[in-house]
Amino acid sequence: MQALEGLAARIDAALPQTQCTRCGYADCAAYATAIASGEAGIDQCPPGGAQGIARLAALTGQAARPLDPRFGTEGPRSVVVIDENWCIGCTLCIKACPTDAIVGANKLMHTVMEPYCTGCELCIPACPVDCMSLKNASGQATGWAAWSPAQAQQARERYVFRQERLAREAHEETERLGTPALAAAAVGTDSPPPPAENKQAAIAAALARARERRAG
Repeated sequence: MQALEGLAARIDAALPQTQCTRCGYADCAAYATAIASGEAGIDQCPPGGAQGIARLAALTGQAARPLDPRFGTEGPRSVVVIDENWCIGCTLCIKACPTDAIVGANKLMHTVMEPYCTGCELCIPACPVDCMSLKNASGQATGWAAWSPAQAQQARERYVFRQERLAREAHEETERLGTPALAAAAVGTDSPPPPAENKQAAIAAALARARERRAG
């Protein structure tokens, strides 16, 4: 078990940490664990590209092979740009961003902090007014040539911090409402779900649309 966990950690460190889910897993760490256990192939990470596959091949002892086109194509590093004239401040893109790279408030204009954007594209299908687009941030460079270890480390740290924050907020909300049974009794079984639950459902649907868009 320890050997498997150690291999998964080394594989995770070799991934670009875009947290884009293109590989078919929830995040880079989950994909790394799947590779280590033999569940996933080393050819499922478009952001890492050919160089990323070579890194994974060296770690796992497998032969390098081309990127599986079912998961996307290798390309330049991109960042998201918001057309602020069309942004309605719905906050759905903020909820979808895995690295908290989008700032704004409800019904107020949002903006992307480019240094923290991984180009994962998960926010784009979440936008109901289609005011988000991609900008090439690396020119002709693709894969790891367009992405540095320092950027990957920063993306990992911001993703982990976000996950911890969401878990803390969920815990605080549970404590505020009491036990799930008491919370359900308070709102009634026929009552509509609370706003937070509605937002989570909208975000989950947006992420599903993102995966379908990439698969198509």
